Amino acid sequence: MVSGDTDVRIEGGEKRVRADAQRNLDAILQAAKAVFVTSGVDAPVREIAEKAGVGIGTLYRHFPQRADLIAAVFRREMNACAEAAPILAAEHPPFEALALWMQRYALFVATKKGLAPALHSGDMAYCTLRTHFDQNVTPALRTLLAAAVAAGAVRPDADADDLISAVSSLASSGYLSRPGQTERMVALLADGLRLRP
Repeated sequence: MVSGDTDVRIEGGEKRVRADAQRNLDAILQAAKAVFVTSGVDAPVREIAEKAGVGIGTLYRHFPQRADLIAAVFRREMNACAEAAPILAAEHPPFEALALWMQRYALFVATKKGLAPALHSGDMAYCTLRTHFDQNVTPALRTLLAAAVAAGAVRPDADADDLISAVSSLASSGYLSRPGQTERMVALLADGLRLRP
């Protein structure tokens, strides 16, 4: 194997990422997420590599283009948002699980404000993100919403797509700038979903 290879071929032709390469990848994605929030997506790639504790060459082996890195960060965050739904459902009553997920989704949107121009740039690295969202994040919300409706806690006319749009609008609004304001607005939205006798 050549030094710098990030994967190993195993029986059956499958590839598996080496443990050190996976650690580097995780560190790069965590660092990129943090840097994008504080400095925007145009922050120097060297800053991301330094924060991740890897060399610039390692970063470029994983992500040859900035758009590849941005898309990977966004995809990972979408996955985390989707994966939170069954955990919340297992740990909380249906309405509370839904309300907590809506808050988590609002945070996801709020911390991605700087990514919007990049994501809408037409770069091919981003072309699958909408499909990924529709196949992972939206179904996660639908499941939580259906459970809350079935429990009699939420109005039956509540729609997952409408909720995603509403929370996204609140979380990305430039008008909600006071500390905690977005969280309060999302809590009001969630409260409006309650089924009243």
